[in-house]
Amino acid sequence: MSRLINISELTRLLNVDQDKNKKTSNHTLRYWEKEFSQIKPKIIKKRRYYDTNQIEIIKMIKFLLKDKELTIKGVKRVLNSNFKQLDGYKSYGLKADYYKDRIKIKSKSVLERLNKLKKNGKKNTY
Repeated sequence: MSRLINISELTRLLNVDQDKNKKTSNHTLRYWEKEFSQIKPKIIKKRRYYDTNQIEIIKMIKFLLKDKELTIKGVKRVLNSNFKQLDGYKSYGLKADYYKDRIKIKSKSVLERLNKLKKNGKKNTY
């Protein structure tokens, strides 16, 4: 079973619309739930929880809306078409851009971890 993440953790993870006081604003994700039928959180005790598949869909929506500046209607068209088949052969397509962006983010986090290890040294975990 995959780990479930609540809506506040997801907004922090995605860095979606934080206000001046660094509080997460969950209203963006709630709005996306209404607009996109692909987002279906599990509701447990009146709280929204997302699994890894839902998180990937939400990351895709954020990428298309914020980075590629598509409209909501355009994102719906992309999601309703089979994205796995969409422009898979083009190195300059939406799918390629999305995966390039994900690789950049992961490589930055790995680099930050390596720099911390270099700076602090390996700590004994025993």
